[in-house]
Amino acid sequence: MSTVAVRGLVGASAADLWPVLIDLPRRAPDGGPVEVLTPGGFGPGTSWRETRRRPDGGTLTEEFVVLAAEPPRRLVLGSPGDGVDYRITWTLRDVQRRRRRCAVVTVTVRAQPAATSGRAVALLLGGLAARATEKVLRQELAALAAAACHAEAA
Repeated sequence: MSTVAVRGLVGASAADLWPVLIDLPRRAPDGGPVEVLTPGGFGPGTSWRETRRRPDGGTLTEEFVVLAAEPPRRLVLGSPGDGVDYRITWTLRDVQRRRRRCAVVTVTVRAQPAATSGRAVALLLGGLAARATEKVLRQELAALAAAACHAEAA
């Protein structure tokens, strides 16, 4: 199993970030399409499919399911991959910075090989995959911060 984590300070409280984090049309940082697969409100069991652009110009479609939602502090998502299962955890913790409430946001991705092919790929491409994952997580964190600032200004 490999783990990649990214942490950042966002200029909004956890309560203000939560609605932005669970706004499914905003899930893909590059604005790719999001297809909700389950009816009803957002919570455990909610699933969706999103399509993103890859750095090589192609596209990647992934499915996600909410495993746990503890507003506004913690969101856990699962995503079955090709030979690897992913667990993505968003943790939001309020802090005071210069008389303003902000949130420290941590995004952690754990990859668990689900098949022999997944273990082989993890061994061969582990470091490269970890760097690519870290880059994507930093982009998602920046997109969350930008969306929160935009929502606050509106």
